[in-house]
Amino acid sequence: MSMQEAVYERYSCGARATEPQLCCPVSYDPRYLAAIPPEILDKDYGCGDPSRHVRPGDTVLDLGSGGGKICYLAAQIVGAQGQVIGVDMNDDMLALARKYQPHMAQLLGGDRVRFLKGNIQDLALDVAAMETWLTRHPVHDARGLVALQAWQAEQKRQAPLVPDASVDLVISNCVLNLVDEHEKEAVVREIFRVLRPHGRAAISDIVADEPVPAALKADPQLWSGCISGAFTETAFLQAFAQAGFVAVGIDAWSSAPWQVVHCIEFRAVTLVAQKPSGQPCIDKGHAVIYRGPFASVTDDEGHRFPRSERMAVCERTYQLLMQGDYRAHFIGIEPVGEQAGEPYCAPPGTRRPASESKRAVHLPTNQGATCCNPGAGCC
Repeated sequence: MSMQEAVYERYSCGARATEPQLCCPVSYDPRYLAAIPPEILDKDYGCGDPSRHVRPGDTVLDLGSGGGKICYLAAQIVGAQGQVIGVDMNDDMLALARKYQPHMAQLLGGDRVRFLKGNIQDLALDVAAMETWLTRHPVHDARGLVALQAWQAEQKRQAPLVPDASVDLVISNCVLNLVDEHEKEAVVREIFRVLRPHGRAAISDIVADEPVPAALKADPQLWSGCISGAFTETAFLQAFAQAGFVAVGIDAWSSAPWQVVHCIEFRAVTLVAQKPSGQPCIDKGHAVIYRGPFASVTDDEGHRFPRSERMAVCERTYQLLMQGDYRAHFIGIEPVGEQAGEPYCAPPGTRRPASESKRAVHLPTNQGATCCNPGAGCC
């Protein structure tokens, strides 16, 4: 039995009967739990609460949505203007989640949740549609395989399961560790692809404090139990940074390990990250001041921000630093008056003189005055 077959079988069993060893103790907001059917709660397997990052109006994608618990939590938060998409490959888990869709739609005042069958490492491929195609075109030889591959390519191009730049937030709860080791990077790339500019990711997973040896990775029971397929602490965040995400950080960290196997600690961690806007750098006179407490910090694009210094940034970087997890650490200074802007070419570390920000305010009526001259109105 392959690792992926072991995962499928174990979670199919978990859909039929509770599997306590597949989950960590997690506290969720009781306001949202109260609406969810007990059967879903009993057969939920996770290690964190990424639903805390859902905002009203979001389009949310839950990778490995299982019985639908996090989807139904998120559906209560996004409200009538939002929607939630759950993607899973396990038919038994999908059946459990869909079983309560009519009930939840009535409770929420609208059907804002969809559950789709797909591989999280290839979110463009509609697996349910592929299975339907295969019933009419079974593959028996190499020619049939070529036809299948051609159909897959066309389907992903014409009707992707999850289109490019269509999602505000991607969440996942204890799923990436179940993906084949050689496909984990593909999952992260797919998360990046489906997010809109400035889209966010909140990924709860089990990580290891040391590299997992090959002997443990070869154990189907440990792999399907969310253990031996875990990222290391460092590799977890590096995978998202290398895929192009910014603002990559640890939002939640379990101080006590969930399990210790061969002296390796496995614990629950929630990662957060953001997709850049992709806009060009245009200088319109923006500046930011890093509040501290560190002497300086450097962002993912190489900009260095010394504490308390007024640093020149392009409009794109300014917008990024004024939202999300960055916002609490920076003071934003917007340019005064309309500026057309030009391609930004100042090297990282360029200061923005205070005079550039205040000149339009202090010198509108007397262009010859300065702050040191009487009557300038700025002293």
